[in-house]
Formats: sequence, C-alpha cells, structure tokens
Amino acid sequence: LDLCVSLICWLLLVARGNGKPTERRPRVHQEEPLSVLQHDDKQNFDYDHEAFLGQDEAKAFDHLSPDESKRRLSIIVDRIDSNKDDFVSEDELRLWIEAVQSQHMFEDVERQWSEFDLNRDGLISWDEYRNVTYGSYLDGPLTQTEYNYTHMMARDERRFKVANRDGDLSADRQEFMAFLHPENHEYMKHVVVQETMEDIDKNGDGFIDLKEYIGDMFTAENGLEEPEWVASERQQFSEFRDKNQDGKMDREETLDWILPADYDHAVAEAKHLLYESDSNKDGRLTKEEILNKFDLFVGSQVTNYGEALLRHDEF
Repeated sequence: LDLCVSLICWLLLVARGNGKPTERRPRVHQEEPLSVLQHDDKQNFDYDHEAFLGQDEAKAFDHLSPDESKRRLSIIVDRIDSNKDDFVSEDELRLWIEAVQSQHMFEDVERQWSEFDLNRDGLISWDEYRNVTYGSYLDGPLTQTEYNYTHMMARDERRFKVANRDGDLSADRQEFMAFLHPENHEYMKHVVVQETMEDIDKNGDGFIDLKEYIGDMFTAENGLEEPEWVASERQQFSEFRDKNQDGKMDREETLDWILPADYDHAVAEAKHLLYESDSNKDGRLTKEEILNKFDLFVGSQVTNYGEALLRHDEF
C-alpha cells in the first residue's frame, strides 16, 4: 500500500490529479491503516480490506473456500485468545491488531532491506538509498518529465535525516521503518505535517484554506455536478478542521486533521469487530461468533486483511 515504497507513494500522490473528478482522492498523509472508501458494511467490507492490503491485495482471501477460510481463521482465534479463557475480548482484539500492524511494518522493512543495504554492513546510508531510488535520474536527468525528482529527492533526504536520530546518515532497521512509515512514529509527525502542507498549500502562505483543502480531494470540471461528499467536507472544514475559525488550517490544526490524537485505529477496529460479531451482546466473542462472521474477519486487520490466511506454512 514493494520495491522503493516511498518513491512509489510519492508518484501516486503526484499522479492522483488524473483521477475521475467525482472521486474522492486520497489525502497526502494518513495514519495507517486507512482507506479512502467509506466504511459501510451494509454494502460490503471493502473498507476493511483496502485499509490494510490495498485494492489489489484485498482480494487475496477470495481464493479460499469458505470452509478453508473458517478453518484457518479458527487457528488465528486461538492465538488471539491470549489468556485462554475461550473468549476474545475487545482488548485482546486491539492487542492482536496492533501486533499485526507492527508486523506489517517490520516485514515492509525486511522486504526492502537487501535492496538498499548495498555494502551489507547492516545499515542503509542516505547515499545507498539515494543511488538505488534515484540512480537512473542522477545518471542522466530527463529534460521533460511529469515528476519533479529533484524535489522528491530533497524531501526524501530531509525525512531520512529526521528519521536518523543519531545524525550519522545511516539508518538501522528502526530508523528505516520510521523513514518508510513516519505517520506511525511520534518524532516524525512534524515531518508528516510539513510534507502535507507543502503538497496542499498551493499559494505558499503557510496555511491550508478551504479551497486548498477541497482541492486536495476533488477537482471540479465544467458541466459536472459537485458530489454530495464535497459539501460534507466543506462542513467538516468549517466546524471541525478550522478550530480557531480563521478560515484556514495552521500546522497544529493540520496535525489534528491527518493524525488526530483522540482517535486510535486499532481501538476503533476492535470495537467495530466486536459490535458486528457479538450476537449475544455480552461484550466478548466466542470462536463460534467469530466464525459466523468469517467474511468480516478475513477482510479485517485481525488477519492482516486476508493475507495471513494464504500463508500455507502457518496452517
């Protein structure tokens, strides 16, 4: 959402202006995991699927039969039930989801590590990352390109330096994880805000006004009616985003928008799964209740959005 994930993400962000004008475009930065889709289980479970794996990978669990999905999900339930009382509590769900999220980031680092640690010294230097990511551009910059690689490289270098806490310009695995996933590291949040504002603040005044806020997600075209969600976002901006009511968002307001301190995605997902599956409303889940809702769980963060069910060596 693997080679050079950071660069790919930036390319997607730059290219997003080519999307359909009535589609809500993804925001510059969002705390993982999120999806640009509406969370409406009455329609489907696509939000749960896409939020973690992405649009293509979210379909992975479809390759399993319902019986096989239930069998493998049953094994996962036993792992979630950490105190072995034959019930899964909201807290156990939360802890499991957090562990899955952490494992996802760890695996992301491991998948890319050998590509960038060219001298195999157990560290990734900025020079190594730059040469692998931008080598072809550095060897012979194109005179015409839709992407500003010089600007992207400068931003990557700035983020790399912030992630590299000891200042030696060589990242260990934890620092490289912070570079790849800055939204999930407290000391990286000011970089997330800075990058967000640079991308959305088109007039360069250091703030995000309503026009820029809407323009980040939607571009009007002649003859097309504005979709309903745009009006809702305008209201969100006026009533919740612009807290001091000065018509624009400053850095603190932007931080609260993209990385709200009062919202925990793992807690929200755990509450969601419990609410949807707890048929007797006793505040905890039995294995039977979970298996009865297997289609929800194989598309949720609990099973790494279906990915864990496809790992034959684990089952």
